[in-house]
Amino acid sequence: MPIIGNLIARSLQIKKQFQIALGTPRTYQLQVLRRLLQKAQFTEFGTAYQFTRILLSPHWVKEYQHTVPIHSYNEMHRRWWYKCLEGQADVTWPGKVPYFALSSGTSESSSKHIPVTKDMLRNIRKVGMKQLYSMVNFNLPAKTFEKGILMLGGTTALNQRGDYYEGDMSGISAKNIPRWFRAFYKPGEKIASKPDWDQRIRLIVRKAPEWDVGTICGIPAWVQIVMQNIVEYHGVQHIHEIWPNLAVYIHGGVSIEPYRESFKRLLGKPITFIETYMASEGSFGFQARPGVRGIKLVLNAGIFFEFIPFTQNYFTEDGELIHAYPRTYLIDEVEEGVDYAVVLSTCAGAWRYLIGDVVRFTDVAEHEIIIVGRTKQFLSICGEHLSIDNMNKAIDIVSRKLGICIREFAVTGMKYQNLFAHKWYIGTDNPHVNAEQVKALLDQTLCELNDDYAVERASALKEIFVEILPNELFIGFLRHIGKEGGMNKFPRVLKNEKLAQWEEYLRSQRIPS
Repeated sequence: MPIIGNLIARSLQIKKQFQIALGTPRTYQLQVLRRLLQKAQFTEFGTAYQFTRILLSPHWVKEYQHTVPIHSYNEMHRRWWYKCLEGQADVTWPGKVPYFALSSGTSESSSKHIPVTKDMLRNIRKVGMKQLYSMVNFNLPAKTFEKGILMLGGTTALNQRGDYYEGDMSGISAKNIPRWFRAFYKPGEKIASKPDWDQRIRLIVRKAPEWDVGTICGIPAWVQIVMQNIVEYHGVQHIHEIWPNLAVYIHGGVSIEPYRESFKRLLGKPITFIETYMASEGSFGFQARPGVRGIKLVLNAGIFFEFIPFTQNYFTEDGELIHAYPRTYLIDEVEEGVDYAVVLSTCAGAWRYLIGDVVRFTDVAEHEIIIVGRTKQFLSICGEHLSIDNMNKAIDIVSRKLGICIREFAVTGMKYQNLFAHKWYIGTDNPHVNAEQVKALLDQTLCELNDDYAVERASALKEIFVEILPNELFIGFLRHIGKEGGMNKFPRVLKNEKLAQWEEYLRSQRIPS
């Protein structure tokens, strides 16, 4: 078997050496958009928005932007995607939609149905192969490429609804993995098809010593739970006693920063952390260079990107887009250090679709980004413009300076004494944590990270409150609302219905909110 790892590693290195850039980022993106328009021009959507006419225009990109408005999920579903769910073909993409990914993001209670086409699945595999090629940059041991890959996602037992199947996007992807990959795939189809998350985890925990795992993929919170259960069940000190060849953790969905310290306690030696950018709408990119905090967008895999500056000129304080036809920027027009809301046109029939993510380019030449938040999960009740990136950095600093392990957290804004306040819910299992000490350091750190926050703390943002809670309450809440495991994560900003659910849950646990 070791010869297999060396052959794979060598072939990837050769592939890298002979890769030739065929065009600029703009060229790749315009090729993608043109192919999307050509393929969808005779669909209902393409006919309604005159894709054929747009393609004939000498200024066809501008024509596309001026003709097709920005769409939210609700608008796409209300006008178009509901027809796909009813079994109609050729609505926003040629043919019938075979899969729908169920996604509630982190801010809504009811599931969204995101179309997943065969073209999208092919492009997801394409991005996966590109990431595999890029892994030679991380100087991993050759034997890593012959070891198992544990994918902790949704169940592959999808629900059939007439002409289509629905389920978690990670489950849909796992259901459609290439045949050559199945020899590496853990926990295997039999366990992965179990619909109950707890049952899947129990089986994974028991069978863990039978596998030689080199790579783990999944949401940090759930990966930690699985690793902790394995360590405790088998009575070992750390996960490397079970999987000595574990070398890579591929993560995404939420920032890894709040989890780094607790991960270290589960490991026997350092591993490589690689971030990916994937959602129900597709696979967008991955960290391609070691030591760089940036995800490289893949520009030739069926997704056309546009970017809207995330400022008060374009968005309300609640994260709603002000105009249906805003000025958008293409990949060659963006600037480093500016926050942008992401707009997608895809081979799954999403058109100028506002996905809800807010990103910042860290390297324009390499088209690398960091995810700084969600359009509706920025907290700005009085102009403090607090992003999830700010929150993650602050929590990481508090954890390290106070020597405590904070795995989960959330914050909400409220009216307070005719002005405003923030309330933080901090999840930690460390005994004797001083809430006032956490509050003081958290507040000080946020003032240093965010000038707007510092200004408002001297005026409208009168107070912040901190409540220390056991980590299990955050996981228990996800279980309570039916969002356990898979790609589900706890919302960092609590508003409206989600806040009400959380407060009611805390009351049910006899904990004052």
